[in-house]
Amino acid sequence: MAMKKAAKKKAAAKPAKKAAKKPAKKTVKKKAAKKTKK
Repeated sequence: MAMKKAAKKKAAAKPAKKAAKKPAKKTVKKKAAKKTKK
């Protein structure tokens, strides 16, 4: 069970790491959100 839980945590961390590698897209989305709010 412990091994499976660790594997699930690693699998969940993979997309988070990918998002950390591509911070530019997130900043662009935030800027776009600010424009739409005004």
